[in-house]
Amino acid sequence: MTLLPESELQSMATIEYQSFLSKSKVVASTSNRDADMVKRVGNRIIRAVEAYYAEKGMSDKLSGFKWEVNLVDDATVNAWCMPGGKIVVYTGILPITQNEAALAAVMGHEVSHALLQHGNQRMSQGLLQQLGGVALAVAVSNKPAETQNLFMGAYGVGTTVGVMLPFSRNHELEADKWGLIFTAKAGYNPQEAIGLWERMEKASNGQKPPEFLSTHPSEGRRIEKLKELMPEALKYYQPMNGGK
Repeated sequence: MTLLPESELQSMATIEYQSFLSKSKVVASTSNRDADMVKRVGNRIIRAVEAYYAEKGMSDKLSGFKWEVNLVDDATVNAWCMPGGKIVVYTGILPITQNEAALAAVMGHEVSHALLQHGNQRMSQGLLQQLGGVALAVAVSNKPAETQNLFMGAYGVGTTVGVMLPFSRNHELEADKWGLIFTAKAGYNPQEAIGLWERMEKASNGQKPPEFLSTHPSEGRRIEKLKELMPEALKYYQPMNGGK
């Protein structure tokens, strides 16, 4: 259920992304190895997405995408992608990713949510439930704070701005599938995603789960599902320097 024009969400994302960055500790890629790595991995995922869409004659589907990739100094275990390709990785997730291929799996997964308009569906549901299904422009004009909180919650930006809206299992399976494909097409071993999710589960340590898991419900069969999806993803895998 996508009730909202993606172009409107992309415009809102541009504003909210810049607002978020202005209030956050953005790590400069020119002077930090981790930030440089995040940019490098992000750019490879972006090139893989653009190449795949071009090969399928679907480049028009990327209309309005103005990709940006940033690392933010925040201990929260999280990463997300707003409409139009506005990506943020938190430093707190890097000890869990541990390597570039696992980071690529995270970023590929998040980009897939944006490409598949999953956030649009969550935002649409939120508008119906919380604001009566009014048009986005009306919601922004009449209830700007509530609409902003809904938007940030829909895209997994943080619990400080509202209730997080988890992705459905179908959304997760779709994002897992395409995230693996884009990871592989970017020259990274998609099998690293299995270790990533195992470490993500351990990170909860029986306590409150990482932010990433609060928006990405991880049922027990997730690893098995990843293994089922892996043969298809591996068809796209041609190792590049730093791809392991």
